[in-house]
Amino acid sequence: MDLPRSALSRRTLLATGAASVVAPAVTGVAGAGPARAADRSAEDLSAEDSDVYETLLARAEQLITGGAFDPTDPDFAPALAALDSSAADFWARLDRGTGRSALWADYAPVTDPGMFAQSYTRLRALATAWATPGAALNGSEEVADALVSALRFLHDVAYNPEKREGGNWWFWEIGAPRALLDCCVLLRSRIPADALAAQLASVERFVPNPDRRSNSPALAETGANRADKAVIVALHGLLARDPAKVALARDGLSDVRDGGRNSLFQYVTSGDGFYADGSFIQHDAVAYTGSYGTVLLGGAAYLAALLDASPWALSDPRISVMYEAVGRAFSPVIFDGLMMDAVRGRAISRERAADHTDGATAVSDILLLARAAPAAYADAWRSAVKGWIQRNRTDPYLGLVGIPQVALAKAVLADRSVAPADRVVGHHVFADMDRVVHRRPAWSMALALSSRRIAAYEAGNGENLHGWYTGDGMAYLYTGDDLGQFGDGFWPTVDPYRLPGTTVDTRRRADITAGGYYLPQNSIAGGAVLDGRYGAAAMELVAQGSSLRARKSWFFVDNAVIALGAGITATDGRGVETIVENRNLHASGTQRLLVDGARQPTRQGWSQTFDTARWAHLEGVGGYVFPAPRSGARLSALREERAGRWSDLDTGADTAGSTAPVTRRYATLWVDHGVSPTNAAYAYVLLPGASPGTTAVWSRARPVRITANTSTAQVVEMPRTGLTAATFWEAGSVAGLTSSGPASLLLRRHAHGVSVAVADPGHTLTTLAVELPFPVRKVIRADATVAVTTGRRPVLTVTVGGSRGHTHTAELG
Repeated sequence: MDLPRSALSRRTLLATGAASVVAPAVTGVAGAGPARAADRSAEDLSAEDSDVYETLLARAEQLITGGAFDPTDPDFAPALAALDSSAADFWARLDRGTGRSALWADYAPVTDPGMFAQSYTRLRALATAWATPGAALNGSEEVADALVSALRFLHDVAYNPEKREGGNWWFWEIGAPRALLDCCVLLRSRIPADALAAQLASVERFVPNPDRRSNSPALAETGANRADKAVIVALHGLLARDPAKVALARDGLSDVRDGGRNSLFQYVTSGDGFYADGSFIQHDAVAYTGSYGTVLLGGAAYLAALLDASPWALSDPRISVMYEAVGRAFSPVIFDGLMMDAVRGRAISRERAADHTDGATAVSDILLLARAAPAAYADAWRSAVKGWIQRNRTDPYLGLVGIPQVALAKAVLADRSVAPADRVVGHHVFADMDRVVHRRPAWSMALALSSRRIAAYEAGNGENLHGWYTGDGMAYLYTGDDLGQFGDGFWPTVDPYRLPGTTVDTRRRADITAGGYYLPQNSIAGGAVLDGRYGAAAMELVAQGSSLRARKSWFFVDNAVIALGAGITATDGRGVETIVENRNLHASGTQRLLVDGARQPTRQGWSQTFDTARWAHLEGVGGYVFPAPRSGARLSALREERAGRWSDLDTGADTAGSTAPVTRRYATLWVDHGVSPTNAAYAYVLLPGASPGTTAVWSRARPVRITANTSTAQVVEMPRTGLTAATFWEAGSVAGLTSSGPASLLLRRHAHGVSVAVADPGHTLTTLAVELPFPVRKVIRADATVAVTTGRRPVLTVTVGGSRGHTHTAELG
């Protein structure tokens, strides 16, 4: 085993000593070596006082090891066992000979950046075990000497100021130096001064500051990369006893060098970083809250804890952006401790970075940030974390994280004043990253869209080789009854051509070997939200490498998701399908499938097409209703057992998946549009958590009326709630409702008047006029961008230019 469970993803390779491996920030650390400033007040510490450096280095050590803890406490047992197991393996295989050419035979040649970076990571795991009270290797003289010798070897052979960068820059400027510095922190009492100076010279060569890419000095660092480098520079400064270097790290978070242009403590309106609507982008166009966003959050939390009550404490008042990001950006995409895959980019292909492990990293970062945050924020976060941890018994948090995180979590779990928060409920349109999340008390759905602004997928470094359709409207359904849906072998075993929610050309495709991301040609991708409760979303599909075109809408209400597709056209001579569901039934699942009330076979390999299906129900998931005008839908169904390997998806130098086969069972439902369809369509309603009886009632009662499903407009009405939801693909009128151009529209008539929400999902319009089919006498409230002409046929003129697809609202009477 290469890594303990607390250090599972590529970015989490940093986390063994970084933001996701956390412990309470302290002034002095028992059992962590000399800490002569431990009993002195913060006011007594100055940058010229050598004691402050040792105090903060001891703090950095505790952030890695957790400090003193009770190794007999069963809550720490999984973390301690994982650390001991990995350390024992690394120690047994470490080449300690004088004539060695590599430290580990499987990490050769050691001059390759991926090999020496991962060698540093293994050395850090060993150093952590050596420095952790209660670990099997704790305090071993032999281990300490071997580690110091190994660090000297890597410096002499692979990573020193004389080397020039080659291959992936990340290994040179983030991966290797971070792990190296963590080793130096842990072994600082054992490394000779001249050897330490040599190691720091290497770091200075490749990471002199957090502001610039060393192999491309004109490139300013942004987002997660800047956060990573700030941590590296801070540790360098502390080890070198260099006050200017520590200050440079702190100032790097705020980008003092460039006047705040790339500050991490701001809302951006383009490029990398956090957006005011809760979006997070990295690599210019990729939705990355759950990967790079977590790294950024973790870096800020780490430095806030490390430098607290020191001369370099974070003092930028704009750090409030980071506090707000927990609620705006992270909480909506964390479901019972899982990080939603729709915001994890190419990380979904990493075997050692499942949704629950990346979720645990984010939870740990939030707990650490809470130590420095104002009480109003921190109290709410601790309640949220307590709820997430207590609800997830599939992959318990305490079994996923390291000793420091366990210590933090135990404090929250034991605090009776902290009440566990319920699941977040509401509708979220992240217009700046083409993501939609609908949250209900028992389930949530995340929708991954794409456009010429936001990537359909990102690949690179050998990762995400089958990510072709993950941004083409994939619908991720999360339920409290199946928290392992996407984290239990889903990605290597699911049919990548049949992802739920997508409409696809059935051609076979080659692995994605080119690095970077793919931007499709469509403009429309986004939606509107009404009352924080109802949603309309749309995406015009312009398929990559195919003539396939489709106009797809989703309408979100309290207990249902209505999915419509129209204008489905292709001319390539291949079949086209829309995938209603493709559910992971895990290793041996036999969940019952009903179609129109009839139980279907459970044998693997069974398939059938139902010419007039009105409804279906999958046990443990919910219902599916097909509201075709008269006869139902032509529905295909399949049960199959699928095998795959993580190495099919990821061959990265430091993330490569195993070649061991993984087998999972699936239940799949889809609508077959035939070969080269012309203006084909579909309509179905998802009823998550519904019983068979409820699903059958929905099918008969039809509480949702589909008013239009064409290439011009898709409109649904729910008379009982007074809700109308619409996508206009172009100017047009349906049932008296008129739009002057492409729009996402929601309106609800209620006892006090009419609530209206409008958005430009294409981000292309300047103004948009919407005419309502009923009279309005007055304007109760309206956004500054909304002008209303009242009367028998009221018109809302909305200034959408520059709003980047965000929702505009009005209350009318």
